[in-house]
Amino acid sequence: MAVAELGVVVLDCPDPVALGRFYRAVLGGTLENGDEGADWVDLRLPGGRALAFQLAPGYVPPRWPAPEHSQQFHLDLDVPDLDAAEEAVLRLGAKPLDAEDRSRSFRVYADPAGHPFCLCAC
Repeated sequence: MAVAELGVVVLDCPDPVALGRFYRAVLGGTLENGDEGADWVDLRLPGGRALAFQLAPGYVPPRWPAPEHSQQFHLDLDVPDLDAAEEAVLRLGAKPLDAEDRSRSFRVYADPAGHPFCLCAC
């Protein structure tokens, strides 16, 4: 028997509204509490899942890859077309971290706040 159920994944960041808008453009869904200057924003995703974005003064993004600085976590985002998804996330402000190897079934990027995420062929 499980002790708990995962409620929401929360990402620290310097601008919760901007990061919420980035992930809404990537994943779809609806932003809640997304007024400018908000210190917490929820993104309700299709299917009932959610991501949240929390203001973290003095936020320092993880470094990837850097064994001496843990990435802490990353998101794997399933996509039907890696090339089309890559074009879209780059246009939205993502930065490539490890996307040169086109033979793999995934590519690694950083969101606008520096959190690593992978586009994964599904």
